[in-house]
Amino acid sequence: MLKALIHPVDSDLFLIELRPPLPGFEAFISAWLVKGGTTYLVDVGPAVTAPHLLMALDELGVQHLDAIYLTHIHIDHAGAIGQIAEAFPEAPIVVHPKGIDHLVDPARLWEGTLKTLADTARAYGPYLPVSRARCVPAEGDLPGNLAAIATPGHAPHHISYLGAVGLFVGEAGGVRLDLPNGDTYLRPATPPRFIADIYLSSIAAVEALHPRRLLYGHYGATEDVRFLTRHADQIRRWMEVVATVWERNERTADGGVVDRCLAQLLASDEDLRGLGCLNAQAQTREHGFLRNSIRGMLGELTSRLGS
Repeated sequence: MLKALIHPVDSDLFLIELRPPLPGFEAFISAWLVKGGTTYLVDVGPAVTAPHLLMALDELGVQHLDAIYLTHIHIDHAGAIGQIAEAFPEAPIVVHPKGIDHLVDPARLWEGTLKTLADTARAYGPYLPVSRARCVPAEGDLPGNLAAIATPGHAPHHISYLGAVGLFVGEAGGVRLDLPNGDTYLRPATPPRFIADIYLSSIAAVEALHPRRLLYGHYGATEDVRFLTRHADQIRRWMEVVATVWERNERTADGGVVDRCLAQLLASDEDLRGLGCLNAQAQTREHGFLRNSIRGMLGELTSRLGS
């Protein structure tokens, strides 16, 4: 049964929760809606949740979108772009220039997503193509007076958007989850290919803007912008731990090394302590993503060795 999950943040700002049919993926994937003189979406979620997003927009009385903004084209942020674009044919799709070809012809993007995410990608559903004429490079004057900031740490085509309501940070600031006990869980989003200097520079770029509020793709909002600094410090600590384990294991990067890194990080990183507050299925989800982030860091170390 379809159900729209709408969480108002302000009178003109709404988080729309998107739940794919995967255990433990509640309160994890979102789209942001700003409704007012200029009405726009930021990210659209995976294809399978497009009906939920369209239902939420209908419940909120949205009949027109001035723009659809994509922070990046990964499947959990942009997979539903074909369906949403069809429902709102007047709305330009604002995206990094590197992402346009992939949205117009998503075959390679879908193939790479299947290779990386396998059954999770299948559960999300495939991309539908959009017209090139609909795509607008994320630069210059944009609807809603948003400013596009290149933040290529999570992905080369990642853009964060600064507007009056706050900074849509996508995954440039990692994954931040508010926990039932009032604490916060914070982790990297550093999939292969990961380059630490670029990731940290991306955080510094948005931190320098002094936004009033951070609006995460995963998940929610906070006015404590010090989470950007906190996350940058976390990345540096992780790199130290991963590099140490990697060196001790003769610079190998197999599954056993990933598991040893994860065990040490879970024991030492205060920002991961809240993991136990999540339900068992969400913890399983997070263990998978934590391992993927470690693989990204190991990949950088291995790349340095080969250069």
